[in-house]
Amino acid sequence: MNYYDEIKDVLVKNEVYKKVKDYSKNRSDLNTYFEVGRLIVEAQGGEERAKYGNKLIKEYSEKLTKELGKGYSIRNLALMRKFYIKFKNVQTPSAQLSWSHICELLCLNNQYEMNYYISISSKLNLSVRELREKIKSKEYERLGKNIKLEESKVNSLIKNPILIKVKNKNVKLTEYALHQSILENMEDFLKELGIGFTFAGSEVKIKFGDRYNYIDFLLFNYIYNCFIVIEFKVTELKAEYIGQIIKYIGYVDKNMRKPFHEETVGVIICKKENKYVMEYCTNPNIFTTTYETV
Repeated sequence: MNYYDEIKDVLVKNEVYKKVKDYSKNRSDLNTYFEVGRLIVEAQGGEERAKYGNKLIKEYSEKLTKELGKGYSIRNLALMRKFYIKFKNVQTPSAQLSWSHICELLCLNNQYEMNYYISISSKLNLSVRELREKIKSKEYERLGKNIKLEESKVNSLIKNPILIKVKNKNVKLTEYALHQSILENMEDFLKELGIGFTFAGSEVKIKFGDRYNYIDFLLFNYIYNCFIVIEFKVTELKAEYIGQIIKYIGYVDKNMRKPFHEETVGVIICKKENKYVMEYCTNPNIFTTTYETV
């Protein structure tokens, strides 16, 4: 079998197809480059040998560049080979993902991690830059080891730690200053929390008897159809914070939640965890996480 002619034919057909059907060029590119990667691996004598050998790729690159033009450098052909090796057992990438998205994902070694970023890139229509930032911030790792994409709970979306943008991360913040920083970067904060979070209010005023309290942030998640009470603390988690957020959840359930809404969820975001406190929290709708300033 003449692998070079086969690879050239696949690439030429892709260029023709993209000119005719520009709207699906991402899908055509990914299918083509995956197939080219497969052919390169076969031409090099199998996956183990293909991981390291670039002599054949260099030869193919020089011939393809001469015959077809730019775009077939040694690096690009090596990426196509890597694409096949890494993605042959991974879910099929969405047509929304471009070749540039895939190149960002090729630095990952964990199959579940790749699936996570493929899924979230499609759901949020992430640009290449946004995807790069999520990978750089180790978003998947902050979800926790046992989190799976198919879990249907809000806590499966919340990371640990949460990254919060501030003007000077080296300055110790008060709760007020942290609150203001989040308000100034609310869009980034909602994206950091996960998918489906929308802003419902800040310093939400609620009344218990003749006393007023204020919920730091009230959010709504349209995927899980529920309100989320967010409380920020610049200290270690304390037992009294649990009691406080339970009251706030109860207020929202009684006065804001509609019959068609799911139960309200409470999230306490602290500077430091205290697992001993959470051992005695029996409310399944209360979650905790920590934050870091960036």
